[in-house]
Amino acid sequence: SPLTPTRKRGVSSSGELRLRTSVIRTMSGKRTDVICLFDVDGTLTVPRKPAEEATYQFLAKLREKVLTGVVGGSDLAKQHEQLGEDCLDKFDFFFPENGLAAYKAGQLIKKTSIKEHLGDDKLKKLINFALHYIADLDIPIKRGTFIEFRNGMLNVSPIGRNCSQEERDEFERLDIHEGKGWRAAFVAKLQEEFADYDLTFSIGGQISFDIFPRGWDKTFSLQFLEPPYENGIKEVHFFGDKTYKGGNDYEIYTSPKTVGYSVKSPADTISICTELFLKD
Repeated sequence: SPLTPTRKRGVSSSGELRLRTSVIRTMSGKRTDVICLFDVDGTLTVPRKPAEEATYQFLAKLREKVLTGVVGGSDLAKQHEQLGEDCLDKFDFFFPENGLAAYKAGQLIKKTSIKEHLGDDKLKKLINFALHYIADLDIPIKRGTFIEFRNGMLNVSPIGRNCSQEERDEFERLDIHEGKGWRAAFVAKLQEEFADYDLTFSIGGQISFDIFPRGWDKTFSLQFLEPPYENGIKEVHFFGDKTYKGGNDYEIYTSPKTVGYSVKSPADTISICTELFLKD
């Protein structure tokens, strides 16, 4: 059944089923010990597109039952584009850049920087190598903004983030569905070249991959749902689409601290959540 969480480390399938049942049986009021944590692209929205009104209506209903949160790789400006200028007010918790910027009830809790962590010398070597690799990479088209420097990560796009939506779709089709594997090969080369930097490389979205210090994947956000930040949250239900190994939802999806659900679209997310939390 698609409603049964995938079996994961530290959580037995029977335990997950009991967990799910216990949630469904306590729907009389809002449960502040349970949070539904969502990826953005492919989970709440079509990649890089704004969320639909039906998704907002669903999220508002869900928030009456349990805590809700978002964890995405993009910065807050891009989250505004997809989830609205008031996105911080739509959720109890909001974690742009995998939680390197962490918000609760619309207020910033903490911000963490990759520049301070790595230092400019290491960053320069990494960026220079990536730019040389992209320059030599033979792909059908290239546009602009190949590396985006974010607060907590580097986002690297072989085609360039300035490409059109049609060009995004075509790049993804060739890269993943036609087996070109440009991003996977790029990541493998960087892993080999910068093994001593202790970095994680995570393929996400349609055209890019993220580079960040090990442990700064989406599981980074979970610390803000635990003591000393939070004491009452007992269950974290995570919903994401790139839950395969190498995808940017993989680490949090397989974490023993979460119950993970692999979804195929926003409609799939709504369907699963409705079955779990919104059935009378």
